[in-house]
Amino acid sequence: MQPHVMKAMHDWRMSWDEQLFAAQEAFTAAFPALTPADKCQCYGPTLRWEKPGEGEGKVCLDDHGRATIEFERVPKAAVGHAMKETWGANWFDEGPGGFAEAEPGRYNYEDEQTYAEYEFDVHDDGTVTFGIAYVAIDDIVVVLDELEQALAAHREA
Repeated sequence: MQPHVMKAMHDWRMSWDEQLFAAQEAFTAAFPALTPADKCQCYGPTLRWEKPGEGEGKVCLDDHGRATIEFERVPKAAVGHAMKETWGANWFDEGPGGFAEAEPGRYNYEDEQTYAEYEFDVHDDGTVTFGIAYVAIDDIVVVLDELEQALAAHREA
């Protein structure tokens, strides 16, 4: 490979790595419980969290710069707040009250334009397991921030 091409590739790679690091910083600023994972099933960096009574999960980046969040057993009221603040109510056919009032069941949506995937399992025990995949980093940061605020309010109650 020609030296100027090698340099250009090196510069691109360094810039890409900086972008991945900046995304991780944005995720942890929005949701401080996230910590780097030792093992992941994603292509890029993965952050995990676990907090009794609040749930557990991961946030990761793929090699195309898209983010995925997979959280389990998060209080329904917190998920409801985060989703309503981010996308509004009934975006996923969960009803006009949003996920905070959704009946148990599975709600999903696939965006044909962006290939993003959204899936929410509302459980009988008042928790939600959800995955939001292949979305822009800033969308995940907004969800994480709203979720953190809702969980913080839940902790104080």
